[in-house]
Amino acid sequence: MIIRALAGAAVGLALVSAPASASASAEPVKGAPELTHNEVYKAAKLPKVSCKLTKGTSKASTQKYVTGLVGCLNKAWKPAIKDFRPVEVVFKDADDKQSCSTGMDVSRSFSEICAVQIKVRLADDWIRAKSDLAVFTSITRTWSSVVTGQTGIGEAWWGLENDRSESMMNEHNRRYYLQIDCFQAVSAKALGRQVKDWKPVVKVPEFWKNRFHGKTANRLYWLEKGYTAGKPGACNTWTAGSAKVA
Repeated sequence: MIIRALAGAAVGLALVSAPASASASAEPVKGAPELTHNEVYKAAKLPKVSCKLTKGTSKASTQKYVTGLVGCLNKAWKPAIKDFRPVEVVFKDADDKQSCSTGMDVSRSFSEICAVQIKVRLADDWIRAKSDLAVFTSITRTWSSVVTGQTGIGEAWWGLENDRSESMMNEHNRRYYLQIDCFQAVSAKALGRQVKDWKPVVKVPEFWKNRFHGKTANRLYWLEKGYTAGKPGACNTWTAGSAKVA
């Protein structure tokens, strides 16, 4: 029996998994309508949200940037999610390095879902950076877990049978994390983010080693698909052929 190892759980918002190695796989998911026919896929294109933010190189300006970005994401996704619950951001103390989802100590900046909040640790890597690429990428990735949590996708994914082959379980996890990528791109489009090349986005590291994003070509495919469409319906990885989630 292959059991998912829980890397973190956000009550009412998101479930995060970090099982073991990936391999090739199976077929589109069946018998899980919360994944394959979720209501969020019927939502219209997300409205454009004016989100003109400037990230300075001080702690205060970076906090302001993050808070503003989360506020913009709340506005953008509210029409798409039934019974949407706005999410607030909480900044961790400088000496608090522990991730609530993994239990690991992380010395650099990171964001994650903790209960029903986005928690952010700010360190010099984000604060001093003149570019906002790393912080924007991290916050929008984390926000994708808000989407999967509030729509029931995260819970349904977590509830997939654990007694399947390892290759199928690994594919399920890739479907989940590729959908995270796609929702991230939908967010970027709604916020007016101009992205001509997704490769730098893919290269922004997460604070834990995630082996379930799949091939770089597929990450780029789902990012571009979500960005071009600008709506959640483009992100149904659960019905895609295995080649697109390898």
